Amino acid sequence: MPRIHLGEWAETIVTWLQSHLSWLFDAVSTVVTGAYDGVRTVLDAPSPLLMAGILAVIAFWLRGLLAGVLAFAGLALVDSFGLWHEATSTLSLVLVASLITLLLAVPLGIWAARSRAVSGVLRPVLDVMQTMPAFVYLIPGVMFFSIGPVPGLIATVVFAMPPGVRMTELGIRQVDGELVEAATAFGTTPRDTLLRVQLPLALPTIMAGVNQVIMLALSMVVIAGMAGAGGLGEAVYAAVTKVDIGGGVESGLAVVILAIYLDRMTGALNQRVSPLGRRALAKAAATARGLKVLRYRPGTAVATAGVVVLALIAGGMSIARDGGDGQSVAAGSGVGKGQRIKLGYFPWDEAVASTYLWQNVLERRGYKPDVQQLDPGPLYTALAQGQMDVQFDSWLPTTHKQYLDRYGDRLSDLGTWYGPTSLELTVPSYVKDVDSLEDLKGKSAMFGGKIVGIESSAGMMGTLNDKVMGEYGLDGEYKVVSSSTSTMLAELDRAIKKKEPIVTTLWSPHWAYGKYDLKKLKDPKGAWGQGEQIHAIGKKDFAEEFPRVAGWIKDFHMSAEDLASLEVAIQDGGKGKEKQSAAHWLDAHPGLIDKIAPVKS
Repeated sequence: MPRIHLGEWAETIVTWLQSHLSWLFDAVSTVVTGAYDGVRTVLDAPSPLLMAGILAVIAFWLRGLLAGVLAFAGLALVDSFGLWHEATSTLSLVLVASLITLLLAVPLGIWAARSRAVSGVLRPVLDVMQTMPAFVYLIPGVMFFSIGPVPGLIATVVFAMPPGVRMTELGIRQVDGELVEAATAFGTTPRDTLLRVQLPLALPTIMAGVNQVIMLALSMVVIAGMAGAGGLGEAVYAAVTKVDIGGGVESGLAVVILAIYLDRMTGALNQRVSPLGRRALAKAAATARGLKVLRYRPGTAVATAGVVVLALIAGGMSIARDGGDGQSVAAGSGVGKGQRIKLGYFPWDEAVASTYLWQNVLERRGYKPDVQQLDPGPLYTALAQGQMDVQFDSWLPTTHKQYLDRYGDRLSDLGTWYGPTSLELTVPSYVKDVDSLEDLKGKSAMFGGKIVGIESSAGMMGTLNDKVMGEYGLDGEYKVVSSSTSTMLAELDRAIKKKEPIVTTLWSPHWAYGKYDLKKLKDPKGAWGQGEQIHAIGKKDFAEEFPRVAGWIKDFHMSAEDLASLEVAIQDGGKGKEKQSAAHWLDAHPGLIDKIAPVKS
């Protein structure tokens, strides 16, 4: 059967849309970002415990005293993890995405319930939306809106909409037809029949759909962290890529707490807004046994008063805090004058080391650098679209060639700071008779038939699959397993501790060569190509916006010894302390900051 180039057609369509409808995407981005920023500002304004108290009062109103106490305890636990701002960011994404989804889903569900033709058209569309892997929605989102909360929100709306439409349609269709006929017989208009008969009776089913929308939105928001949406999704993603068990447990538990809170609150909301729900609630309260105080639910007026009081306290504290901050900001000075600069990196060790080194350098020169981890693809896209300012780990001319070919005219090369490098496959030294890539031929059983690789989007993986494997006749005998840099290193560590044979991708410089006794497999055919240089790549107008920093970066160089010692310091510092570890390393090298970022008197 002839090859159907559906992927190429899709890419052509996306390119056309980018060229001709950029104004529409900008408008959508402005509206959605404004809504997200507004909700996040409200949630972030109070101190964490005050906001937890407000959310606990809502739980008290909806489910009772015990639920309020447990909600406060759970949210306080999130704050104790140091993840409060990430949690409010995730909650903001969920609330905005859910609101947009329901504004679209409920009318569509009503329309489908009243027209079988519309229902027939929507059904396959909803099937595709619901079964398509959630990661796929991030690709056009990043292409149209760059990184940040917007692509995550748009992808979340698409992913979460099907249950909202389906449950609304189901609820209305389940309303007894005789009731609808009776309303019509008494002269009720179709509009009043919908609003006064069908929707009130369908509300329990619709609220179940609302619950599903919110739960799916929360699950998708975490995935959207891979595209720079921030929040707990970014924390979970960072923990996974760094094999940070502690960070993964804490950020994962924070997601669970948010999920339980949202699930229980949306479930209880049905009992407050639905006539059938209020009737069931009253009946349950009349027949319930046990301590009544734990089931006590305040009236709406009492709960509202509690929320208002806490909000006023939070507002007063926020005003006082802002007033205090004004003096400290006014008293501050520096070369950067508080100018913000966005540093991106992907989880490669030299990228982590150089990025956090520069974060400390720029802060000490008066700038306000923001650091964000992304995969190579989204990071280069963000640089090309001006959503990110600079990254320090572009391996050229081979590894990241595909990104420069695609975005080269929208990027600026700020110079080389390290080189030459090398790419290689490596094995532990205890693996005998394997010293060259040629020696791998016919020995796949020894290594379980696999080569452990890194991120599939890395240029190194493209070179390995497209050239190295074929050059040495390894195609079909070995499977190249894509993972992440940290996963590859964890697998290498596990194999070495068990004295098991393993072959992995690696590169020089890398701290693993100092920690483990490894062999670089020789490449007599030169399939990997020549050694590369590590460049700093900025957005197109970086030098115009940050002229002093651009000059510093162009003159920046690190020796192999300095880079290795910085990487070791960050490794020894532990997960989550990269910035502090880089700061200690910088302090241990007096005079280095003046060499990296000189300030003329």
